[in-house]
Amino acid sequence: MGETPVYTDNEILEKAREVAKMISLTKEVDFYKRAEAQIKMNDNVQNLIASLKAKQKQLVMFESMNKTDLVVKVQKEFDELQDQLDSIPIVSEFKQSQSDVNDLLQLVTNVITTTVSERIILDTGGTPLSGETGSPKVASAHNDETGCGC
Repeated sequence: MGETPVYTDNEILEKAREVAKMISLTKEVDFYKRAEAQIKMNDNVQNLIASLKAKQKQLVMFESMNKTDLVVKVQKEFDELQDQLDSIPIVSEFKQSQSDVNDLLQLVTNVITTTVSERIILDTGGTPLSGETGSPKVASAHNDETGCGC
């Protein structure tokens, strides 16, 4: 096995910052920023968001007072407002852009996790297909040719 370079936490964090900067410059993040700006400038969207927040506060208050009939009424109003908000194209585009950015972040996380796991397996002489490292195993007292371990 060859000499493997050893990196410090600071070196790894610096690379992570580089990757974060790269992600912040993707088309997904750019679209997210533009959609967010449009939402902030849209009076109709802002009014609906304010109404939703007010209904949410009412729901919490009525739930704490055990006013079930009012909870049902306000929940219906809340759902109608949410449907109105969701029917606005820029809102649905914004939600999709949030999902796209989160998917990209999850993909990066999965690639890092998978790559580190594979490197550990390979660097210890293991087999990636089996997912086992090459580290020695504890011998079983009942290990025999059948492989049953009993």
